[in-house]
Amino acid sequence: MSSPDEYDVVVVGGRLAGTATAMLLARRGVRVLVLDRARRGTDTLSTHAFMRGGVLQLHRWGLLDKVVAAGTPAIRGARFHYHDEAAGVETVAIDFEPVGGVDALYAPRRTVLDAIVVDAAVQAGAEVRFGTNVTALDRGRDGRVAGVSGRDDHGHSFSARGRLIVGADGMRSFVARTVEAPVLRTGEGAGAVVYGRWALPDVEGYEWFYRPGAAAGFIPTNGGEVVVFAGTSIDRFRGEIAGDIRAGYLRLLKEVVGDRVSPSECPDRLWTFPGMSGFIRQPWGAGWALVGDAASFTDPLSAHGMTDALRDAELLAQAVTAVLAGEDETAAMTAYQERREQVAGPVFSAADCLATYRWTMPEVKQALLDLSKAMKTEHDVLTALGN
Repeated sequence: MSSPDEYDVVVVGGRLAGTATAMLLARRGVRVLVLDRARRGTDTLSTHAFMRGGVLQLHRWGLLDKVVAAGTPAIRGARFHYHDEAAGVETVAIDFEPVGGVDALYAPRRTVLDAIVVDAAVQAGAEVRFGTNVTALDRGRDGRVAGVSGRDDHGHSFSARGRLIVGADGMRSFVARTVEAPVLRTGEGAGAVVYGRWALPDVEGYEWFYRPGAAAGFIPTNGGEVVVFAGTSIDRFRGEIAGDIRAGYLRLLKEVVGDRVSPSECPDRLWTFPGMSGFIRQPWGAGWALVGDAASFTDPLSAHGMTDALRDAELLAQAVTAVLAGEDETAAMTAYQERREQVAGPVFSAADCLATYRWTMPEVKQALLDLSKAMKTEHDVLTALGN
């Protein structure tokens, strides 16, 4: 193996959190390498939906216009459908008011969004390598993480050193496992979700459906398609759906949304998330940091994962920039952790309540109100960061 390449920061994981972190660091003059084992342009499991905080970040970073130019539909309202066995269905409609230069929400395909953020990272000066699998973290004599090594998709070995190694490699993060990042909080709920992208021309905004033990949603995305998801508890998923995903998905949709979709129009490709409890990990240590789902995973019923990724990318980039500029590492990274907890903690709590699927309609309404308040706090924190 040749001598390792030298960088200020090496990011393991080239999806949304990793490339956004790299872009922000590179824009500040940091030498960054991003490594991802997938090939460029591949799709990935995703809710697609951005909440206001995520759209605000794209706007602040100068990327929102590119998302719009890609044909991503503007979403200017949402409808909430609550099915109560005694009272029937109650529908609540809300319109999104313009705030902070953002007048709509968006739910881009990941093949669209990820390419935009990767290109922005490269344009800023970051080096991004796809098809590279990190298999080890390298440590200095003091035990501090100091680099990575692995193989590319041609079987060639590589190594790279950095003052900081960032794990942005998902909920089952190799980096987090290897450094044994402590889990600070574990959720009580865990929901499974199945979705497909349907042709539903009558859906213009987000639509969320709730009934005891199940939920569903309509999320307009690129190409005139609508992400249609159905979710339930892990136990019910394993007992009633996992054996025949397509049939179980359609039964669950029928139960929750009624005749809003026709089984004959169900797309061939379905995506399945079999469920996992949410968690919040310790996000930094000696020579390493975590961001995105590697740092904290929020149940997908919150539709907040992509917003989490962009929010924490900025918070981490601020902390890393401060460290590289000479600020005490412990102080800067502790500030990252505390600010993340300030905004992520309330979102996590509300989402975890939803993920139990044990709620009544009054309880799910309260959880959604709590989530809305948490997202307002999040938006205020991000707005205060400036441009």
